[in-house]
Amino acid sequence: MADTLSALRSLMASHSPPLDALVVPSEDCHQSEYVSARDKRRQFVSGFTGSAGLALITMTEARLWTDGRYFLQATRELSDQWKLMRMGEDPAVEIWMADNLSEAAAIGVDTWCISVDTAQRWERTFTKKQQKLVHTSKNLVDEIWKDRPAAEVNPVVLQPAEFSGRSVAEKLKDLRESLTQEKARGIIITALDEVAWLFNIRGNDVSYNPVVHAFAVVTSESAFVYVDKRKVSPEVYSYMKEKGVEVRDYDAVASDVSLLASNELASSLLENESQEKDAKQLESHPNVSVLTANGTEGAVELEYNLIWADPASCCYALFSKLSSGQVLLQQSPLALAKALKNPVEMDGLKKAHIRDGAAVVQFLVWLDKQMQELYGASGYFSETERMDKKKPLEAHKLTEVSVSDKLEGFRASKEHFRGLSFPTISSVGPNAAIIHYGPKPETCSELDPDSIYLFDSGAQYLDGTTDITRTVHFGQPSAHEKASYTAVLKGHIALGTARFPNGTNGHALDIVARIPLWKDGLDYLHGTGHGIGSYLNVHEGPHLISFRPQARNVPLQASMTVTDEPGYYEDGKFGIRLENVLIVKEADTEFNFGGKGYLEFEHITWAPYQRKLMELSLLSPDEVTWVNTYHSKCREILAPYLDDSEMAWLKKATEPISA
Repeated sequence: MADTLSALRSLMASHSPPLDALVVPSEDCHQSEYVSARDKRRQFVSGFTGSAGLALITMTEARLWTDGRYFLQATRELSDQWKLMRMGEDPAVEIWMADNLSEAAAIGVDTWCISVDTAQRWERTFTKKQQKLVHTSKNLVDEIWKDRPAAEVNPVVLQPAEFSGRSVAEKLKDLRESLTQEKARGIIITALDEVAWLFNIRGNDVSYNPVVHAFAVVTSESAFVYVDKRKVSPEVYSYMKEKGVEVRDYDAVASDVSLLASNELASSLLENESQEKDAKQLESHPNVSVLTANGTEGAVELEYNLIWADPASCCYALFSKLSSGQVLLQQSPLALAKALKNPVEMDGLKKAHIRDGAAVVQFLVWLDKQMQELYGASGYFSETERMDKKKPLEAHKLTEVSVSDKLEGFRASKEHFRGLSFPTISSVGPNAAIIHYGPKPETCSELDPDSIYLFDSGAQYLDGTTDITRTVHFGQPSAHEKASYTAVLKGHIALGTARFPNGTNGHALDIVARIPLWKDGLDYLHGTGHGIGSYLNVHEGPHLISFRPQARNVPLQASMTVTDEPGYYEDGKFGIRLENVLIVKEADTEFNFGGKGYLEFEHITWAPYQRKLMELSLLSPDEVTWVNTYHSKCREILAPYLDDSEMAWLKKATEPISA
C-alpha cells in the first residue's frame, strides 16, 4: 500500500500542473454504486472493499471517507497509512480540502468518474481559496495498476416483452414527450440501469447487476447506444435497427456529445428519409417553427435547444463538452419511469419473491437441522440451554461463507434464476454488527449456536430482483437480544403498515421505523428503505426511505417498490436487521382529507420471523395480529414450493403467537 501511495505521489508531482491532492472516487464512468473489477480503483489504492467511499491522497496524507454502514469495516481494512473520515461526523471531503489544502491548490480527479453535482459542489467550495479542480490527463490509478483486470466482453442480451412489459417504442415515445415538455432536443443517458431499461437489454458487465457498460443519446429524431460492439450479436444489431436505435462504439460517446452540442449529431438510419418528410414532421411539432432563410422556403429552426443531463449520474467529462447555457440539469425522466413498475413487472416481482421466499425457508430448514446435528444446538424453536456442546470435524464445520453458498444453491434451483443481486451478508455474532459485512473464505467466522446469525441476501431472476434480511438464533438468546430484536420488529411493522397521503417522501417516513427503537435509546446508521429493480439493480432510485436529505426529493407513488429494513447493531457483540420488499399501492381510506388520496404498502417478501427472538410482552395486540396474519400468508403462499418436511417446519415456525 505504501508503494502504491508513493507511485501515485510521484505521478501527482510530475503532472501538468503538479497536483496537491488526488481524489479517487468509488464510481465508474456511469456513477454506478457497484462497479466492475477493473473499475475498483478506490479499493485498489486503499484496501477498503466497501461499495461506498472516496479516497483522498495528498503529498503527506491519505484519507478515506465512507458512511455509517462501513465504519467498522473500514477500521478493519484500512492500513495505518490511512485515516478514516466518518461521513456525517467529520467534515465533508470538499470542506476538508478547502480548509486544509494550500491557496490555489490543484486537486486532480478523473472527471469521467465524478458526477456533475459533485464537481460543481466542490468547485463552489474551492473558490474561497482559489483552489481548482483539475481533470487529470489520464487516470493516474490506471497508470500504476499493473495487474488491472482486463475489460470483459460479455454479450448483450434482450429482455423479452413477457418480462419487460413495455416496448422500446413506447418508452422512447414517452421519453421524447418529456423532451418536448422541457424544450430539450436531446438527452444524454449515462446510468447503466436506465440504458438497460430503456432498450430492454441486459448484460453481465457488473457483478450482481445485469447491466451493460453503455451510454445512450436520444434526440427528438434519433436514438444511439454506445457499447463495445464485440458484445453485440447480429440478432441484437437487427433488434436495435428495427427499434430505430443506432449502435455506435462505446468510446464514440465523447465526440458524439460534442456533435450533439453543436447540433451536428446525425443518424445514418435517417439518411434515406426525404427532407420533405422531415419538414412535414417538424411542421406538426408544437415547439418547432418552419421559417424561410435566404429566400429559401422550408429551412428549419428549432425553438428549443436544451440538452438534458442528469447531474447525479452524468459524468463531468461529458457535461464539460456542453455550453452552460444549453444544458438542462435535471433528474433523468427515466429514473421515475423505471421506478413505477408496469403490471407485467409487478407480477414478475411478486412471483420472483415467492420463489425466493421458498429458497430462504429451505435454507432455514437445512441450517436448523445442521446446527442441531453438528453443534448440539437447541435449534430454531427451542430456547433450552445447549447440553451437548459438540465440535464438528473440520470438514463439516459451518462457516459464514459455506452456509451462504448453500443459500445460493437453494436459490439457483428456482426458475429464472440468474445469480445473486449483491454479495450475501452472512454474519455471526460480532460480525453482524458490521452493517455491510462481507465474509471471505480465509477469514470468515464459524457459526456459533450461542450467537445471533444475520443474513441479508437477494437474487436476480428474469422476472424480478429480490432482497431479504432475517436474523436468527439457534441457541438461547439473551433478554437484551430479544428486546432489541423486538424493537426492530416493531419498527419494521410500523413502517410496513403505515398509511400516508400522496406527496409524502421517504424522509418523512423514515422516522416511523425508528420510533420504537428510539423509545429504548436505540438507533441505526443506515437508511430504512430503497427501491428495487425489475431484474436490474438491487438499489434503485430515485426514491428512498432515509434520514438523508436526498430522500426529500421524490415522493413515494403507487407502483413503486421499496424495502423496509430497520436494524440495531452493538459493536463487537451482535447485529439485527429485518427486511422485506414492499409495493406502494393506493389505500382505501374512509376519508380523503384534502382530496390528496392515500397510499399504503403491500409486502411481497415471504419468510418467517423467529418467534424465539421476540419478547412477546413488548408487542401490542395489533402487532401480534399483524405477525400472525403475515405468517398465515407465508404458509399459504409458499406451500406449493415446499416438500412435506419443509412445510412441517414452516407450519411450526408460523404458529400463532399471543402477547
